Amino acid sequence: MKVAVLDINGKDTGRQVDLSNEVFAIEPNNHAVYLDVKQYLANQRQGTHKSKERAEISGSTRKIKKQKGTGTARAGSIKSGVFKGGGRMFGPRPRNYSFKLNKNVKRLARKSAFSIKANDKSIVVLEDFNFESPKTKNFTAVLKALELENKKSLFVLGATNNNVYLSSRNIKGSEVVTSSELSTYKIMNANRIILVESALEGIESNLSK
Repeated sequence: MKVAVLDINGKDTGRQVDLSNEVFAIEPNNHAVYLDVKQYLANQRQGTHKSKERAEISGSTRKIKKQKGTGTARAGSIKSGVFKGGGRMFGPRPRNYSFKLNKNVKRLARKSAFSIKANDKSIVVLEDFNFESPKTKNFTAVLKALELENKKSLFVLGATNNNVYLSSRNIKGSEVVTSSELSTYKIMNANRIILVESALEGIESNLSK
């Protein structure tokens, strides 16, 4: 798959790169994408939710009324969940929501996500760039040149670049990651994927296995 390489001004450099069909042009597996996104979101959950049950409520333990003859239901404790101030029945308890996923499934999910975005013409290849110092206005200028203002965008770098990362940090909707930090969720969540040339080799070598 041939894709034109743009510069940070949004201009065509006259060069093209060949995106691997094994990564960017496979038949997407929607279930693998679903599983990987589900795992990512599950791993974000703290699982610290807790409510007090009847055994943890402070209150009298005496039987509040006689067993028979009142014309109402039997009741043995004021701490029962049916009474105001009682413990919660079947309330949430701390738990771990994470689950394991096969590496091959995760790899298939990321390739499927890239293929979906490539099919939607949502992938842009950008030549390598850097800023002399971290400045938000520099990154804003790049977004404007690429017509990415008010759009969710994911910039994928070949290696860590603090100047670019810090310049993007205050801009809502834009995220900068390295090729090793990619996830299916981040790919699917973005409206446009901007791949820096130096990131292509790492992406294709990791996902072509």
